[in-house]
Amino acid sequence: MNRVSDKNMNRTVLGLLAASASILIALSGCTLAPHYTRPEAPIPAEWPSGPSYKEGSLQPDGKGAADTPWREFFTEDRLQKLISLALDNNRDLRVAALNIERSQAQYRIQRTDLFPTVNASASEFAQRVPASVSSTGKSMTVRQYDVGLGFSAYELDLFGRVRSLKDEALEQFFATEEARRSVQISLVSQVAGGYLTLAADKEHLKIAKDTLESQQASYNLIKSRFDAGASSELDLRRAQTSVESARVDIAVFTTLVAQDENALALVVGSNVPKELLPLDLDAVASLPEPGAGLPSGVLHRRPDVMQAEHLLKAANADIGAARAAFFPRITLTSSIGFSSNQLSGLFSGDNRTWSFAPQVTLPIFDAGRNLANLKVSKLDRKIFLAQYEKAIQSAFREVADALAQRGTIDDQLNAQKSLTDATEVSYKLSVARYDNGVASYLDVLDSQRSLYTAQQGLISVRLARLINLVALYKVLGGGLGE
Repeated sequence: MNRVSDKNMNRTVLGLLAASASILIALSGCTLAPHYTRPEAPIPAEWPSGPSYKEGSLQPDGKGAADTPWREFFTEDRLQKLISLALDNNRDLRVAALNIERSQAQYRIQRTDLFPTVNASASEFAQRVPASVSSTGKSMTVRQYDVGLGFSAYELDLFGRVRSLKDEALEQFFATEEARRSVQISLVSQVAGGYLTLAADKEHLKIAKDTLESQQASYNLIKSRFDAGASSELDLRRAQTSVESARVDIAVFTTLVAQDENALALVVGSNVPKELLPLDLDAVASLPEPGAGLPSGVLHRRPDVMQAEHLLKAANADIGAARAAFFPRITLTSSIGFSSNQLSGLFSGDNRTWSFAPQVTLPIFDAGRNLANLKVSKLDRKIFLAQYEKAIQSAFREVADALAQRGTIDDQLNAQKSLTDATEVSYKLSVARYDNGVASYLDVLDSQRSLYTAQQGLISVRLARLINLVALYKVLGGGLGE
């Protein structure tokens, strides 16, 4: 009779567990989180227009930057190898990748709360009872052996509290993944920018050295004429100032080249092999024009904007968890097993045990704690909404600034080339006039300085044009993929 009763009780326990699981599955998709709708982007529907935004400065229907892998955009072999090296060694990118793994593990931890944690246990209890306190008047040793299987304080997620927390952790995981993608895009552009800057400063240094060589030859010639009484000391000192100015510039650009190499090594994350250092700007003078597109389509694909949106979704899910705190929480504790005072007979049918302890907790008075938590979660959502809108506005401004420069940089480059050509002709004419005794050396010196300034300016404008293309590629979301 007892054996039949035990079987019925076991069936009852198993039935209750099955029923609880069924309720959980049925309600697994229910949460109290507000329905999420992507907010309207607080930006214009089209890019700015005006004198600075020249039509045709971008390929309106070309391949978008976000769809152009960095290997297709940066085709120079040295630069490609440097970017690959940076993607392998850069510490910021490594930290971002580790943050993804950490967030993923945190999400898995939160997700496990949806399922009961089943534990197996085994224990032995032994106690000697002296005769003075024994019920039999004799000393005795009491032993008990227990083996069980069960779960403790498993919450039936009827109102979606646990699921909302799981959704929050999932969105935070997605946000860290977008953060890594954003770091990668920035890293690719940083390597390219550092590479181009180093190449430009090398060209600056070369022109300074060429100028020093030319001015040194002029100084030697004028000194010979001065020694022979055919030239004034004023011409000699003017030639000397030109030589010393070139030496100053050589020292400055030598320092800049060394600093550029150090900065590039930091971004790459390791020492840069000499064979991967740039020679000049001509090697990377050709970069493709990124495709444009509409702001809404481009900016919503940027990883930093997507990161801000995932954080907004996480805050939205947290509201669901805060709302669920107002409703009852149902937890289950249950176990089945065997218990005996003898180890040899532990697993016999008469030694079976079970326990089932459901618990319902209903918040009645908490001095406003749940209301305050709900208010905090709603304010957090407003904060993340403002940050999301700011991310879109900042992204729009970055693209607009790059487009403004892109619209005029070619005109500036052409004008600088014409200026350099004109000052070179002027310099040659002034030298010829001086050699023929028609003009003073001051004219030669002024022409030479103008030519030197124009040549250095041309390098700066060429660099600005390439940096602008890199920046435009970055702010349009390019830099991912191989």
